[in-house]
Amino acid sequence: LDSIDGKHARRTQSSTPLGELFDHGLDSWATSIFVLSFFSVCSRDNGKTGVSVYTMYIYLSIVLFNFMCSHWEKYNTGVLFLPWGYDISQVVLIAAYLLTGALGVEVWQKPLLFGYYITDALVILLIGFSLFLSFPQTLYNIHRAHLKKTLKNDSLYEVLLPLVSPLLLFILLTVWVVLSPGNILAKQPRLFLWMVGVAFSNVICKVIICQMSSTRPELFHWFLFPLALVVYAAISGLLGWTEEAVLAVFTALVTAAHVHYGVCVGRQLSEHLNIYIFSLKKRVQE
Repeated sequence: LDSIDGKHARRTQSSTPLGELFDHGLDSWATSIFVLSFFSVCSRDNGKTGVSVYTMYIYLSIVLFNFMCSHWEKYNTGVLFLPWGYDISQVVLIAAYLLTGALGVEVWQKPLLFGYYITDALVILLIGFSLFLSFPQTLYNIHRAHLKKTLKNDSLYEVLLPLVSPLLLFILLTVWVVLSPGNILAKQPRLFLWMVGVAFSNVICKVIICQMSSTRPELFHWFLFPLALVVYAAISGLLGWTEEAVLAVFTALVTAAHVHYGVCVGRQLSEHLNIYIFSLKKRVQE
């Protein structure tokens, strides 16, 4: 139903910025959940088969980067161009679930061709689509808007501003993954990747709101400051054996903050636009 909601909203004359934010905001969160569910299907590396936790992290980062690029492009051009790779990814996920249901999880544990597994082929396709199709298309669309004088931001600083927080977020998380004394990603892969997805979703939601309201995004997202403290405490050894517990607490706080942010923004927009959430009825005027 992902491609139907907009058409239905226009048909019922109920298209609003709230619907756009709700759609894309949930997509920004669901993107990471889709990746986590896929990893649950193909299993973790056991020395012979499966996907290593580091491959999972890279895979998730690339998917989130692609999602970010689409909304970065809209922030600068005013047009959301979604390449066909997004539809293909959803079809591939459905096919993976159906394949697992029909043949069992063993299908992911047998070589497909020349000693390569299905997961190897999917990772190669993902990197190929991202580096050689999606990202170049984003740059081309922004360049074309610049040539046509339709670019919404004139300075290079304004164009690149939405990318600062996501880039710093990725750097901090990668430093934690690589330098963690307790190898936190290997010990708590689900929890860590969930936290990555939630933090990213909140960052991209801020960009979506700025794009919708034609306002400037903040240079440093507030998540970066507590994350930087946690990462420093972890890699310096200050956390010691409590690193996993701190990750759990930080993940819970980030998740609660993200849900709180979404509820508050939804209520504010519903009041401003005089509409009910999840209803086509107008709000009763007092």
